[in-house]
Amino acid sequence: MRTRRRLRAVCVAVLCVIFVVGLFAGTVSPYSYSKQFRERPNAAPSSSHLLGTDSLGRDLFARLIYGTRVSLLLAPAAALLATLIAGLLGGFAGFMGGWCEKLILSAADLSMALPLLFVLLALRAVLPLDIPPILSVIATFILLGLLGWPSSLRVVWAATKNLKNSDFLLLARATGCTRWRMIARHVLPNLRPILLAQFWISIPVFVLTEATLSMLGLGVTEPLPSWGNLLRGLEDISGVSANPWRLSPLILLVLVVICFQLILPAQEETA
Repeated sequence: MRTRRRLRAVCVAVLCVIFVVGLFAGTVSPYSYSKQFRERPNAAPSSSHLLGTDSLGRDLFARLIYGTRVSLLLAPAAALLATLIAGLLGGFAGFMGGWCEKLILSAADLSMALPLLFVLLALRAVLPLDIPPILSVIATFILLGLLGWPSSLRVVWAATKNLKNSDFLLLARATGCTRWRMIARHVLPNLRPILLAQFWISIPVFVLTEATLSMLGLGVTEPLPSWGNLLRGLEDISGVSANPWRLSPLILLVLVVICFQLILPAQEETA
């Protein structure tokens, strides 16, 4: 048990360090993510460029930490939106029951029957490919949040069904408490641990989904970096062979996902 706790503490510390470095990317990096050193394309790591440069002469270390900020802010934001939707719809369906419950669960089942990645690809492909980078971040965040709630909804719905016939809700109903007041004052606060667990579970899923979209050119657009469009640079096998440090985005992505997976059991036990 102590070993697990220490491992989780290490994972939390690693995630905090990565998040803080990404958040203060402008302070950590001496260069902008879009600045080009055209006289030094595909440069090897050096004291002035810790990870070298890409084919356009942009500093890879600067792009990595700016991309970390985009990915690690985008995924929790999308997870928060998806968790809020799942909490509201799942709590409403479980508490109200009847045709409302059937309608919401049917919508969730239909959404889960469709592969999330393919739906995201289809919807993102409808948008222009040359939209400004900031708009691409907003569009990716909204799509991930609006389409990522169905799996969490089932968990919230089941927990709400268990709470529906609990003694404290029966007492609140007997004292004349309205349904909306019971949902706001009694149901949702008791669902907080479950919603927190679903939020943590969703973050690594959205990190990988955003990376996949951006790697395919349908997520965060250039010149704004993210882990996904940085991974597109791995298509140049000769460049990667000459500069193995180009694998840094992949290593960082794997490290972050593993850390989240090791933290998740603690969140599930709390829930």
